[in-house]
Amino acid sequence: MTGFLITIITFIAMEGVTWLTHRFVMHGFLWHLHEDHHQKNNESFFEKNDYFFVIFAVPAIALFAIGTFIPSLYYLFFIGFGITLYGLAYFMVHEIFIHQRFKLFTRTNNIYFRAIRRAHKMHHKHLGKEEGECFGMLLVPIKYFIEAAKKKN
Repeated sequence: MTGFLITIITFIAMEGVTWLTHRFVMHGFLWHLHEDHHQKNNESFFEKNDYFFVIFAVPAIALFAIGTFIPSLYYLFFIGFGITLYGLAYFMVHEIFIHQRFKLFTRTNNIYFRAIRRAHKMHHKHLGKEEGECFGMLLVPIKYFIEAAKKKN
């Protein structure tokens, strides 16, 4: 039960980590890796922005290893698992649902998913690293839920 709670708490905390990283790292000193994500580029399936998957995977892998091989630090395994689950959710929501890098979930009419898509669209209306908005992924400002409820696809 402890491992489950650690995993869930880590998953929830990752939304805050994502917001802070997106706002201050991706739109800050590592903008050169994130910038191509804000440009229309059909030359390649991959973006420099994809390096962030590796950047987040490294600590998760390290936590898995430490938590596995040092029994007194077992809880680190579950923190790594929470980070990994959030990474999977990020991939499903951001890469597949929002940006349609794989053509799945193209016709959903769920209010929550419409709100997520709208908030992300508002984030991408800014092509530069300044003046951004909606830096999180799963938690969306209420105004986008209100818009989604008013407008049916």
